[in-house]
Amino acid sequence: MAVQLYLESLGASEPVISSVLGINGIGLFVGAGLWGIVSDHVKRRRLLAFLAFGLAALIGTLALLPSTEVVLGTAFARFLFFSGFSTVSVAIISAASSVERRGKNLSYISSARAFGFAAGSIATGFVLEILNFGAAFALCAALPLVGLGILALLPSENPVRARERHLPFREILSAGIVDLYVATALRQMAIFGTFSLLVVYMSRLGIPPGVMGVIGATNTGTQVLALLLFGRLADRVGRRPIYMLGFALSAVTPCVFLFAQGVGGMVAGYVTLALSFSSMYVGAAAHIGDRVPHHRHGQMLGLYESSRGLGAVGPFIAGPLVAASGFQGMFLVMAGIAALGFLVMLVGGALHRRSLREATSH
Repeated sequence: MAVQLYLESLGASEPVISSVLGINGIGLFVGAGLWGIVSDHVKRRRLLAFLAFGLAALIGTLALLPSTEVVLGTAFARFLFFSGFSTVSVAIISAASSVERRGKNLSYISSARAFGFAAGSIATGFVLEILNFGAAFALCAALPLVGLGILALLPSENPVRARERHLPFREILSAGIVDLYVATALRQMAIFGTFSLLVVYMSRLGIPPGVMGVIGATNTGTQVLALLLFGRLADRVGRRPIYMLGFALSAVTPCVFLFAQGVGGMVAGYVTLALSFSSMYVGAAAHIGDRVPHHRHGQMLGLYESSRGLGAVGPFIAGPLVAASGFQGMFLVMAGIAALGFLVMLVGGALHRRSLREATSH
């Protein structure tokens, strides 16, 4: 939110502002896969400390209120480091969990992350209204350094042992989860595109930054409870019904914003997003954890985060769409892309069930 509003204050155009989220997605795509692989071969506590220090330094450059070119130029590096936090922490929890408790355990770490996002969104909005962009960026840069102190309290990890390396794509094929990765990329393309200019959209509706922060917090605030709920449901009713609900709601989310004309409509859209992400993410992550060996969890969950990073294409589509057909046209296209991801899961599930029946018959 702060970056989008800062760029708007510098007079940047819609395509330029939307490209920031696209660049962030590229950083997520590269970083999640990279840190996932690295986390299987190094001590994860040290890796998290390295990521926290690097992220603090990169966000700190924004406190200097740089030009548009510098903001865009550092966006990739910021998300390259940021992507490692969720990848490494989720890999730690997944590898240490049994099948019966994996969904619940993953919901704890995901819910904690959502709480942090909610608190950050609210705080940033009010800091922008009371102080300025420099203070908001400086506050964000200081928070990873606080995390460094907390990491020091964690117990030491066991020594890392060398393991045989396998091509990750062979693991994806053998586990039968190709459709999940493809559908997630399409879903994230739609969501990234939708949100790449949503702060600008709210600004033009006359919504002040402080209220924007509260609206944004309804997404991650809802996730805090929704992730816990869907984590338990994923352990009880199975992974597929939970993540399929998430893919379906992802197609609904842009449609809600299509009809939003004020604070109430925007809150409804953010809550729908929260439910879609919570059910999709915790169900899919638990499913991947069930299907791959424990010593590959970092790599495979990192690649799953990378598939979300492929959604970086969405903002590069959204910016020109808004310029050509307005926000309404952009929302419709993004809803169609998300619906395509849902169809991929439907077809993939049908093919997988068919192959299982054929294997059983033989």
